[in-house]
Amino acid sequence: MENKDCPSFCRLVEIMARLRSPDGCPWDRKQTEKSLVKYLLEETYEVVDAIEEGNPEKLKEELGDLLLQVVFLAQIAREKGQFTIEDVAKSIGDKLISRHPHVFGSEKFETAQEVLERWDSFKKKEKKKLLDGVPVSSPALLEAYLIGERAARVGFDWEKAEDVFEKIEEETNELREATGKGEEIEEELGDVLFTLANLARKLNVNPELALKKTNRKFRERFGEIEKEAEKRGKELRDLSLKDMDEIWETAKKK
Repeated sequence: MENKDCPSFCRLVEIMARLRSPDGCPWDRKQTEKSLVKYLLEETYEVVDAIEEGNPEKLKEELGDLLLQVVFLAQIAREKGQFTIEDVAKSIGDKLISRHPHVFGSEKFETAQEVLERWDSFKKKEKKKLLDGVPVSSPALLEAYLIGERAARVGFDWEKAEDVFEKIEEETNELREATGKGEEIEEELGDVLFTLANLARKLNVNPELALKKTNRKFRERFGEIEKEAEKRGKELRDLSLKDMDEIWETAKKK
């Protein structure tokens, strides 16, 4: 790689190679593809958090951390003689050009839907099944959303959101019955969650991000309960449910 063409990126690649070298860092040398998975996921979610916060400086930093994981994994592959970071960049570059003939070729597409249909046709040529593009290691809620999205491309979908509300009611009733019998609760709850993920899709909402926002909101409001307990010189367990509800409502109004 020529430093004059991409000095900062090339410097990062060289730093990682040094860290993985015999006289480098013991921790970095010890890592494998599998051991890096948790860091890859953590950094990805931190990028999402920065985007949600609308914080450019934080996003820059978190993108750097995520890029490091890509370079790290590519360095391990290079040491094994599998591929290099240059191969990674070439592969995605070639894919982008081949799948955008309306930009780099003579074809013309007017809508985003036409582009999606073109991508699906490429996958058929590659003999990939429709759902193969959804990683099985995705968070379950996001996986359900993506599965529904892919199935909808070929018409396997509810006509409107109202139909999904009816399906949710049906699945909820089945869950209630299973709970009463103490049987198949996990399966029925899974059906409810899967249907909710598809309702989110019909409403043009990403369920993973929606739940993340709610989790964040809960953290903030519960934090207010903890602060108030501290002010009163009490442990959380010493507060009554009524006390906590009152503090919660006050935090909600804020």
